Amino acid sequence: MGDNLKGIHHSAYRCRDAEETRAFYEDRLGLPLAAVVQEDHEPGTGTYNPFVHLFFRMADGNFIAFFDAPKSAGEFKPVHGFDRHVAFEAEDEATLLAWRDRLNAEGVPCFGPIDHGFVQSVYFYDPNGLPLEITTRVAAHDAILEEDARKARAMINAWTARKAREALGIAA
Repeated sequence: MGDNLKGIHHSAYRCRDAEETRAFYEDRLGLPLAAVVQEDHEPGTGTYNPFVHLFFRMADGNFIAFFDAPKSAGEFKPVHGFDRHVAFEAEDEATLLAWRDRLNAEGVPCFGPIDHGFVQSVYFYDPNGLPLEITTRVAAHDAILEEDARKARAMINAWTARKAREALGIAA
């Protein structure tokens, strides 16, 4: 059934300020502002909660989106990349390194590249504390993932057993 899901149209996050977020994604990252939806009431519930929903278009036609909803609760401080992050894909390693150098030159701390085997990545934060990654595939990307897919279920089973042993205080 999942084979009829052709991709991610957009991923959406909260932002603390629409203009600050627009400037970062459009002016700094070069993603054009494609749409803004402004509403006074939440869809579905009708709750009064004025917001704007911003959509930035990526080269593949998909979007990253943000809600500026001042009446909604939430803090805007950096979160760990394990909790959530967005990974953009660059064409090649030269482009990846150019992004890292550009962001650092513009005062956006960006570190890496980190070698993950199948990709190389650099990391930084947006103004809302959302961890961002720019990644590029290595030449053997598809072959590496194909091999990993053959072992994936066994690895999850082993990981689940390890967590259960550790929860019981049994050495791994």
